[in-house]
Amino acid sequence: MNNWPNIIQSLCYPSSCLLCGNPGLPGLDLCLECKLDLPFNDRACVCCGNPLGLISDPLCGQCQSSHPPFDTTHALFCYEGPIPHLIQSLKFRKEFACARLLGTLMTEKLKVIALRPQLLIPVPLHPNRYRERGFNQAIEISRHISRNLNIPLAANLCIRQRITPPQTSLDKKQRKTNLRNAFRLAKPINVRHVAIIDDVVTTGATVTELAKILNKAGVKKTEIWCSARA
Repeated sequence: MNNWPNIIQSLCYPSSCLLCGNPGLPGLDLCLECKLDLPFNDRACVCCGNPLGLISDPLCGQCQSSHPPFDTTHALFCYEGPIPHLIQSLKFRKEFACARLLGTLMTEKLKVIALRPQLLIPVPLHPNRYRERGFNQAIEISRHISRNLNIPLAANLCIRQRITPPQTSLDKKQRKTNLRNAFRLAKPINVRHVAIIDDVVTTGATVTELAKILNKAGVKKTEIWCSARA
């Protein structure tokens, strides 16, 4: 009975591929051919999610020399091919079907995790930027993961307390300092295992700052879940 709404929706509005327009796979806005062409991040550092290429070591050199304040990263794709198109269509053109697709594909990867986090925490936007955009892309992706994996979503737990220049406009060194003291918790947190959700992780500066705050608040295990790793 609980699945009837999905069945009716599939019958009335069959899925179509967001990339080529052909009929999509059941329950997925993506056809098989386009799915097989996606740049899955299959060989990545288990800690930061950085693509490793042919390197056989599970950790990249940076994580071996300086472990970040989070435990592991699950980055579904490399930020290349059609992935920038999907993420930018969501962020700048409000194509929310892209959030559903990215969230569903992330669920396929994450459902095999044996020990799931107790809480999902999307990377927050500053209130001014949220009003300008009208939504938070990390929250939109998180909604689908939360529902599919039955993990609570804490959309307003972390607050971005000061406006910072977009990370994409800064070099690597500037990105590391741009976000210092940019976040705070709205209330105490009473769980020990969380996952931070973001659309794209580039240098990792944003999720690093959030992980530091969560660690100080008593979280013992922090994971990073993102659609893509640049």
